[in-house]
Amino acid sequence: MVQASGVRIGWGDLPGSVRDGVAGVLGDEVVEAVSQAGGFSPGTADRVRTADGRRAFVKAVGSVLNAQSPAMHRAEARVAAALPGGVPAPRLLGVHDDGDWVALVFEDVVGRHPRTPWEDGEVAGALEALRRLAVPVAGLPSLRDEAREDFGGWRQIAADPPERLDPWVAGHLDLLVELAERGLAALDGDRLVHGDLRADNMLIRPDGSVVVIDWPFGCAGPAWYDTLALILNVRLYGGHLCDDVVNADPDDVTGCVAGLAGMFTDRARRPAPPGLPTLRRFQQDQADVMIPWLRERLGAR
Repeated sequence: MVQASGVRIGWGDLPGSVRDGVAGVLGDEVVEAVSQAGGFSPGTADRVRTADGRRAFVKAVGSVLNAQSPAMHRAEARVAAALPGGVPAPRLLGVHDDGDWVALVFEDVVGRHPRTPWEDGEVAGALEALRRLAVPVAGLPSLRDEAREDFGGWRQIAADPPERLDPWVAGHLDLLVELAERGLAALDGDRLVHGDLRADNMLIRPDGSVVVIDWPFGCAGPAWYDTLALILNVRLYGGHLCDDVVNADPDDVTGCVAGLAGMFTDRARRPAPPGLPTLRRFQQDQADVMIPWLRERLGAR
């Protein structure tokens, strides 16, 4: 199974003007940078230290690596600036944006990604972090609006089915389209939603508390949506987390599982985006987990 990790450049590969811009945000020259693994951005992800000892986390990307990635960094900057105080997320220190390259400078969170297969204690820490995240939020996009195209995956597949399509899926496409529409309707809400929750988007501090990182898809939606994504990640990598931790109408949950399964199935068959050679395989891995999960929820009908 492909891990949630792309192919990154390093700190030394950044244009000098971008490194200077980061130094401007931090108020001193960066003298040490340690690259971090995880995530699909082709840009940098570095823990840095300045000459005066200040530490930060920097992620930077330019359109030469992937045309859409700078826009995602700009979206993350907007979301980070709108996050309510007290949520378990890193604080944005500043942004360098020259119109092409975008560098985000965050506080450095001392921690590591969860172990996989997931351990029960770390699952519990992640659930507590999601409880603290699910606060009212204003000024962010609606999850329902953002997911409208994504949850149309089964409709896209029905209109243009691939040669090799799971026989159960092929025999139930009308039902899957209907379920995904139910799932989309359930995504209204006013609570903070991360929107892309995975093990590589979480850090566990030495005290066991969990910080949620990487926020380009942050939006407003139902409080339980990120918990559903956590269940998917635990099923993907191994571990134990029952569906009944999701405090929502079971039919709404089934609809969202159907919508996400369609999204991953449809996206996995597309050409790989520039600079992201492992993304489609990772999406297929998630589809391969979600379809059996959906069948479980439907009673294998």
